[in-house]
Amino acid sequence: MTSGTDIESRLASLRERIAAAAARVGRKPTEITLVGVAKRKRAELVVAAVRAGLRDLAENYVQEAATKIPAVRAQLASEGLAAPRWHFVGQLQRNKARDVVELFDVIASVDREPLGAELERRAIQQDRRLDVLLQVNLSGEPQKGGVEPSALPALLAASARWSRLRVVGLMAVPAAAEDPEASRPAFARLRALRDELRGKAGAERLSGLSMGMTGDFEVAIEEGATIVRLGTAIFGARSEP
Repeated sequence: MTSGTDIESRLASLRERIAAAAARVGRKPTEITLVGVAKRKRAELVVAAVRAGLRDLAENYVQEAATKIPAVRAQLASEGLAAPRWHFVGQLQRNKARDVVELFDVIASVDREPLGAELERRAIQQDRRLDVLLQVNLSGEPQKGGVEPSALPALLAASARWSRLRVVGLMAVPAAAEDPEASRPAFARLRALRDELRGKAGAERLSGLSMGMTGDFEVAIEEGATIVRLGTAIFGARSEP
């Protein structure tokens, strides 16, 4: 079973790998945000990760986050530690918008205008401002969320009407592959889409690229990732209770 010491050593190793991947393409490791995906992981493991210096955490499921995030915040507060920044990275339905706006600081899976409009409405109600990323479906897999690349410019244009949601980047989950190199074309495509959109309405803050997970994050960094989302590499196998 994963311990706090395990997490500390894993994070140290991952930071070295991130730095090495960045150096290979002339980038600085400070350009890359490491987000720990804590899906189905115990609150005490999340607290251990924050103690080890991890400042960004992510959840996939609203119901799980509704109990875990307050527990983590309470424990950290009792230790005099600042709360991390919370990212929502799962597929999102409009009926969960209120809870997501309340719990999270970053929403990385906005893929349609009605969802963005509902998040905007809830953010106004709660007097919150959130960073969001537009999720793009690069693989065409119907089970995955994300806007089709051809519809991305229209979604970005619609986002210009959102005053409480700041569109800061794009996010994608490439098709699963055993070879990390197989994901490189998708990562390059997401970077190209971002670059094509610069200068358009809604793109004033469009710089981030959230791409790369445990199996392929080094390739993603080489292709320009500014956010990598790592779960198993930090917290261990998902099957752990």
